Amino acid sequence: MSTDFSRLSLNSATTKKWTLAEAVDGCARAGIPAIGPWRDRVAEAGLDKAAKLIKDAGLRVSSLCRGGFLTAADPEGQAAALADNFEAVREAVALDTRELFLVVGGLAPGEKDVVAARQRVADRLEELVPFASENGVRLVLEPLHPMYAADRALISTLGQALDLAAPYDAKAVGVAVDTFHVWWDPELKTQIERAGRENRIASYQVCDFNLPIAADALLSRGMMGDGVIDFATIGAWVRDAGYTGDIEVEIFNQEIWDADGDSVLETMKQRYAELVLPFA
Repeated sequence: MSTDFSRLSLNSATTKKWTLAEAVDGCARAGIPAIGPWRDRVAEAGLDKAAKLIKDAGLRVSSLCRGGFLTAADPEGQAAALADNFEAVREAVALDTRELFLVVGGLAPGEKDVVAARQRVADRLEELVPFASENGVRLVLEPLHPMYAADRALISTLGQALDLAAPYDAKAVGVAVDTFHVWWDPELKTQIERAGRENRIASYQVCDFNLPIAADALLSRGMMGDGVIDFATIGAWVRDAGYTGDIEVEIFNQEIWDADGDSVLETMKQRYAELVLPFA
């Protein structure tokens, strides 16, 4: 079994109870060379301190989570969303990452017009891309599982994300392949191949899809090997599409959050080595 962890990254959501400093220290102890911080953890530490913590530990930042939520229907909400995303771009620059995840948002309060809401995503993206590109940051569109369409992401498939990215250079807008969100899609192989041809795969995130679904559906992610996802097949598709970047482990799961963080990282490394790395 290979123990090459050079592409492994800890998404800070996996060790939710850890501060950013604790997550950075945990990665250093575990020999994990990259981290994908969430903006709330960065804000708690302070942006300049966060950047210094990560740099001093010798880690790279695989991505920043997250911007997005672009579906506000009123001018004030749209302006606020753009302002927040501009700030997220600045944070990505300060943290020395070019990959900023976008979760595009769901329906506006009281809304049922999915088509109009998706159009607003496209409109806001048109306003956001020039600023991000000027700052050397790529916007990473993340399709989410359809059960999150109403409140979190009206983009549910990799194909939809690629269509939304299509008007822009691949260096400006990419897509994420997150196994939890896309494993079910019958068009997944075709769309990963398309993403590879278009040079748009900006991130590969892994975790499992657990059953039964948790009462809070956000917490249904699991450690690789604990659920129903075929990492060998999806990983090979991503590999064959030409992706050679970091592989982030991002897990929302209360039991994992309650566990000892160092033990979580050791399990993460073991499962990565067994189930993900051989096909990456």
